[in-house]
Amino acid sequence: MKGIVEERAIELGEYIIESKATVRKAAKKFGVSKSTVHKDVAERLKYVDPQLYKRVKTVLEINKAQRHIRGGLATKQKYSAERLTARK
Repeated sequence: MKGIVEERAIELGEYIIESKATVRKAAKKFGVSKSTVHKDVAERLKYVDPQLYKRVKTVLEINKAQRHIRGGLATKQKYSAERLTARK
């Protein structure tokens, strides 16, 4: 019988695949820490459901490759907003 931790790992994995979510987004959705999400999908899921693990790993690798782009866009948006409020 699977425990609660294993079930959570499967739920997290399915959520990440369905929504192409980042670890941070999944953590917020499930109310757990980023470390917990990462441990569940990167370590536990490998033994509980190897096929799901491979699919999740692919999504997380894509997210990791795009991370610097999202960070740059967030910084640009932050300073654009500050510039607009400074003009008023």
